[in-house]
Amino acid sequence: MTAPATTPDLLYSQEEEDLRAAVRDLLADRCDAASVLARAESGEPHDRTLWKSLAEDMGLAGLLVPEERGGQGAGHREAAVVLEELGRAVAPVPYLTSAVVATEALLACTGEEAGRLLAGLASGRTVGVLTVSLTTAPGDTPRAARVEDGALHGEFTGVADARAADVLLVPGEDGALYAVDATAAGVAVTPRVSLDLTRPVDTVTLDAAPARRVADDASGPVGRALLAGAGLLASEQLGVAEQALTGTVGYLKERKQFNRQVGGFQALKHRLARIWLDVVNLRAAARSAADALATGSRDADVAVAVAQTYASRVAVHATEEAVQLHGGIGMTWEHPAHLYLKRAKADSLACGTPGRHKERLAELVGLRGPSA
Repeated sequence: MTAPATTPDLLYSQEEEDLRAAVRDLLADRCDAASVLARAESGEPHDRTLWKSLAEDMGLAGLLVPEERGGQGAGHREAAVVLEELGRAVAPVPYLTSAVVATEALLACTGEEAGRLLAGLASGRTVGVLTVSLTTAPGDTPRAARVEDGALHGEFTGVADARAADVLLVPGEDGALYAVDATAAGVAVTPRVSLDLTRPVDTVTLDAAPARRVADDASGPVGRALLAGAGLLASEQLGVAEQALTGTVGYLKERKQFNRQVGGFQALKHRLARIWLDVVNLRAAARSAADALATGSRDADVAVAVAQTYASRVAVHATEEAVQLHGGIGMTWEHPAHLYLKRAKADSLACGTPGRHKERLAELVGLRGPSA
């Protein structure tokens, strides 16, 4: 049952600001640009040490999980703050996929198996991934596995962070939701070339993989997971855009041309002002989506669609401008600008394209398109 529509609270509480400060301090110490670049080149994209610090030591993996089910008992607003900071650092950790999407799917399930898995994800010691393509939008029907004698068969492409997973949550053709151990016989995870080197995508192949039934009806858990993933992705995109702007402003204050600060040229000031205004508006949209999810608002679907319609354009524009305004250095591999651009581009496809969200928004608010 959803709560009645209320005016969203877009302001950050003191507790949320304290959480932001703690996460930012950790990332500044453990996830600087040079280490992210080095990891991207190493072929080992996930930073498991950083994940342990965030998920286990700080308890951030269980923010969405009630205390009685083994979590921290916080909510979507707090998780949104964490994702803002992870976006600012383009941190190579499976927070969105495990602590949000997979966790939300299990929160919609009951029973002993779901409870055990949820406790593992909340502790941070287990990483879970929902085996749907990263591009799947709320309301879409994802690919399902064939079920034969309790084992699963099928191939799932474009699954984010699958190689970091300990458990896979798989929709079955019989309508149920299953859990599969990532190391079980019959499970193969094949890395694919990914634009975003900090959030890799993989192909998951199941060939008679042993499975445990988690829920008889997967539609509710999967729908809830996709909605939360899309809504909180906007906060990550906010962090990406904000850091792109902050880094660019800092660079233009230092860079000189014709014996003048480059940032003092009026044309560049106008471009930066446009980005700043876009970022401010994106913050409002992302906070509205997080608040709607946190309060169980009946307008949560609309708030998420609005945020995702807007977030991708802003993040991509901010990171493209960052590369251009950094000049020659912005085009080099050694500078982190390309990491932000690639994350923004990949995020613009994740959880549905802006066009798909516009279509969904029109459906939700009853706007009919032109007749054929």
